[in-house]
Amino acid sequence: MDIRFKPRRAALMGGAATGLALLLAAGAAQAQTPAAGQTTEDNAVEEITVTGIRASIENSIALKKASSSIVETVSAEDIGKLPDTSIAESLARLPGLTAQRLDGRAQSISVRGLGPDFNTVLLNGREQVSTSDNRGVEFDQYPSEILSGVVVYKTPDASLVGQGLAATVDLRTIRPLDYGKTVISANARYEMNGEKKLNPDAKDTGRRISATFVDQFANDTVGVALSVSHISSPTQSRRFNAWGYATFDADAAPYAGNPAYAAADGALIIGGAKPYNQSNNLKRTGVIGVLEYKPTDKFHTALDLYYSDFKEKQILRGIEIPLFWGGAVLGTDYKVTDGIITSGTYSNVKGVMRNDLNTRNAKLASVGWNTSYDFDNGWSVAADLSYSHAKRKDVIFESYSGTGPQGVGATDTMGFTTTPGGGTLFRSTLDYTNPAQIVLTDPQGWGAGAAGGGLTQAGFYNTPRIEDELKAIKLSAKRDLSWGPIDSVEFAYNGSLREKEKEVHESFLTFGGRIAQGAPTSRAIPSAALIGDVSLGLIGIEGMLAYDPTYLLNNGVYTLIADQNPAVQTRNWSVREEVHLGYVKFGIDSTVGSIPVKGNAGVQVVHTDQFSTGVAVNPNDVANPMSTDDGDKFTYVLPSINLTFDLSNETLLRVGAARTLARARMDELRASQSFTTNPAYLTSTNPNQSYFSANGGNPKLRPYIADGVDVSLEKYFGRSAYVSVAAYYKKLSNYVNSNSSSYKDFAAFTYLLTPTQQQQLGTTVGLVTGPDNGKGGYIRGVEFSTSIQGDIIWEPLRHFGLQFSASLTDSEVKLEDGQDPIDMPGLSKKVVNTTFYYENNGFNARISNRYRGKFLGEVSGLSASRIYRTVDAESVLDAQIGYEFREGRFEGLSLMLQANNITDEPFKTYENGDPRRTIDYQKYGTTYMVGLAYKF
Repeated sequence: MDIRFKPRRAALMGGAATGLALLLAAGAAQAQTPAAGQTTEDNAVEEITVTGIRASIENSIALKKASSSIVETVSAEDIGKLPDTSIAESLARLPGLTAQRLDGRAQSISVRGLGPDFNTVLLNGREQVSTSDNRGVEFDQYPSEILSGVVVYKTPDASLVGQGLAATVDLRTIRPLDYGKTVISANARYEMNGEKKLNPDAKDTGRRISATFVDQFANDTVGVALSVSHISSPTQSRRFNAWGYATFDADAAPYAGNPAYAAADGALIIGGAKPYNQSNNLKRTGVIGVLEYKPTDKFHTALDLYYSDFKEKQILRGIEIPLFWGGAVLGTDYKVTDGIITSGTYSNVKGVMRNDLNTRNAKLASVGWNTSYDFDNGWSVAADLSYSHAKRKDVIFESYSGTGPQGVGATDTMGFTTTPGGGTLFRSTLDYTNPAQIVLTDPQGWGAGAAGGGLTQAGFYNTPRIEDELKAIKLSAKRDLSWGPIDSVEFAYNGSLREKEKEVHESFLTFGGRIAQGAPTSRAIPSAALIGDVSLGLIGIEGMLAYDPTYLLNNGVYTLIADQNPAVQTRNWSVREEVHLGYVKFGIDSTVGSIPVKGNAGVQVVHTDQFSTGVAVNPNDVANPMSTDDGDKFTYVLPSINLTFDLSNETLLRVGAARTLARARMDELRASQSFTTNPAYLTSTNPNQSYFSANGGNPKLRPYIADGVDVSLEKYFGRSAYVSVAAYYKKLSNYVNSNSSSYKDFAAFTYLLTPTQQQQLGTTVGLVTGPDNGKGGYIRGVEFSTSIQGDIIWEPLRHFGLQFSASLTDSEVKLEDGQDPIDMPGLSKKVVNTTFYYENNGFNARISNRYRGKFLGEVSGLSASRIYRTVDAESVLDAQIGYEFREGRFEGLSLMLQANNITDEPFKTYENGDPRRTIDYQKYGTTYMVGLAYKF
């Protein structure tokens, strides 16, 4: 796709100013009293409700028609009944939104081609902490069953605090006084996966249970809402993973001089593989409480509470197979197809059997208190206090076994068949299920080069920990006006303090010490640890031995030795952000000529004081890391304007323009660095060739900046249908280049030098390799969406309906002048969402498909680090049928049957832009749920 238009920042902001000037010149208009809202006026947003129920869709069309800004909304069909099993899945059906699957679940959201780091998540209008390593919220933490809806702001107004560069996602809980009636509801679902369990000690069935209570007391002046949700959700995954693809060199040993390998020269060949059977079980308990008090129409106060306890267990078993890059030798029976060696036989294969176990324990708590008062003179004031806190601890436990340590024990002769674009199948000559042949050991000798001395690396034990805390206060005032086109003014102050830290501990699993100390290189697997066999049909191998690694650790089989690699210590960091924000916003109700116009215009001023502490590690003295810190202060001005022009005949034209920002990733703001000294440059005065240099984070990073404009044209057909076409453009600047370099003054470390060296030192300034603000570019696109009920086309189709959206997105971002454009994380050029539904007399059915084109996704790398990899296009199909009893003895009861990922769509990544070079190929099976709900 190539959309050729290039507006500039001056034109964008000038256009916004011109639009406001036209309104001021247009004369007075009728003032309009705004509806009460939380963060942004509810009557000034475009809301698209995704429910699948006819009445809800009609309400969403009415809201969309009456709004003035561009917003997408997911709302519950009823208490405790969002349309999907997770919030992320519901959001991914909205125009311009996409989800990335993790272990078969939609977890992170991209908006208009910008990834999760460019979005901000709020809860009832308040910014929230995250259990992730950075800012992106993991939606698994928020149960869909206990939320009343989600609003996605694509274009912000000045009153939206915590706005994201791409979008702001506001999770909303029920307001009991607005709901206005007593409700007790309960939901229960039974869950199973078509894959069954892939590991003998895993679960293959689960449950989802939730209950909600809403009531009003004291003549409807006190409102209470309480929701509780608990899930135990298993998933299964057949995972193929390739190390990568090597270029075969027929002139290298051991192939040099053998003409049989001439045809293989220059061809690509799989370098190694790491396939797994993976079984996950997610347990989460979530609680939401709301207490409202409104004794008069003038005074209102509300207390919001949220708590989530999240536990996940992940069992992974497979054989890591070192091939071309692991000392195995390719036979002469190979076959080359289109430049890839697609089949052959490897000898001298020393497989590493993996019995891995990962766990995650995360807790998230949030509290918010809001009080507002309306005066008789037209003024209203509000105060909002909030606090949120998250804590997460992971255990990443790798346990290795094989036929013996490196150079000892039987090797395998493996045939292989690689399917370009798919995985690789193997044919083995060894029995990996024979306990007499398999021992705990380091089959590849990975621990031989460990810092501090060689050891037997029989596994690895990584325990990263995250803690995130956010405190905020907001004070605001608003007044209704009659100043010509200006019908209201609002201004506010918001102050917040966020502190997030990550602590990493990584250790080798050994047998009592280092090799030089005489520690053994292998041990037998205790019979008490054995739990059976695991089939590896995914890669063509009959099976492997399964054992419990926690038994080995708890019973003294393993000894932990800390990894002294400097990179481990530099992954520890703490970041503090103090943000002071003020804004003013004017409501607009006017005409331009004979065309009615409504909207708002305003500006935010945001001042940030950011600071990070960490460690500076000298590779020559790893045992004595030094404390280091740094930071920066900066201020940005963020104007915005949103206008809706009523062109008559139920046709609306919406225009929005705004400057927004997204703060840099937390791990890129870290002060931690690993530095080196080069005696050859001791006297150099050139910072580019300095005695000191380092690599790590950059606490002086500035935010990403976007200047954006949105235009939407909408045609309505009563309450039952609409068609919308929208276009947007964002000019990006300050884009962070993760592999850049910047200068740093190392004066604090001159004490490491002798007095003579200090006198000879040419400069204390040196290069730091790491993230820095670079250039930028643009992202632009078009969106089409429609909602049609069947009776618009033909009366007999009145019970049928269609919701459809499609978006095309294009971007060009350059980190530095003269460099090629980069692939932006999360950007799919094409996204299509389709839902057909039927509803009649309590019976309902829907089938939905969401398609997204290929994109650059964030996946897990070595030692739980996050890396980017190209994710292939995917199309996920879901369906649901249900029945609600609306009268009689079962009134209030509803039944449902749901199937997700019906076609078992694979998750696939590949390298170097070549879809044939598959890195990940994962299949999750179809998830089935059957459930019932009852509302009293």
